[in-house]
This record gives sequence, C-alpha cells and structure tokens, in this order.
Amino acid sequence: MNDPPLFVLLNEISIIEHLARNRLERALPEGLRVSHFVVLNHLVRMGDGRSLVRIARAVQVERPAMTNTIQKLEARGLVTLEADPRDGRGKLVFLTPAGRAAREEAVAIAEAAIAPVAGDVSAAEVGVVLPVLRRLRAALDRARDDD
Repeated sequence: MNDPPLFVLLNEISIIEHLARNRLERALPEGLRVSHFVVLNHLVRMGDGRSLVRIARAVQVERPAMTNTIQKLEARGLVTLEADPRDGRGKLVFLTPAGRAAREEAVAIAEAAIAPVAGDVSAAEVGVVLPVLRRLRAALDRARDDD
C-alpha cells in the first residue's frame, strides 16, 4: 500500500480510538458512558464554567446531543448548570465534587482496561509520540477554528 504517511497515521489513530472506546465503554460503571466521560474529562482539562455550546463544539457533537449528555450528568449529580451572566438564554456547566471523582475513577478504569492489551508499548515510547500527537491535535484544532 502506498498511502501517504499522514493518512496512514490518522487511520491508525482512528482505529485505536474505536478499539479503545469500545473497551472503555464495556469497563465503565453502569450508567456512565464514554460520551459522559468525554465531557467530564473536558471540564477537568479546560476548566469549569464552559457553555454547553462551547463544550459541544470542542468535542465535535451537535448541540442536541450535548444537551442530552449534560442532562444525564446533571441528573446523576456530576455537573451543575448555572445561568450564563453574559447570555441570559445560555447555561454554564460546572463539575461537582462527585463529577470530579467520577472522572478520576473513569481514568483509573481506562488505564486498567487498556494497559493489559497495549502490547509492548513502553512509557518511554508513549513519551516520544505524545508531543507529536499533541502538535497534530493543536494544528487540527486551529484549522477547525478557521472553517
């Protein structure tokens, strides 16, 4: 096969994401879905007080899907919603202590679910590839903002 290297890389990333997502979905506690974990993780990484629209855009889902996810997280006591002082119609999403704990538990579960099947990929190898993947993600994020 003579596909361009960048295409091959992105294809491998896509396959890895699908395999890891399926494995994680099966390992998460009942009622917590990968889509929920993605939101909790985003709020930890990027900070509380994000608008629902901004979170939806960041994780590449439509607003109705994000509304549904946030409602489920709120019902479980993992997030709270507050009125956006800059936009009376909008809501800001905040993690609760239970939400932070659920995210930490999910990270531990993800590590335990993936580590045994990660083959012979060492921490050193992960350390080498991670900066490259972060640069690629940042470039794709910037390009998305231009779209």
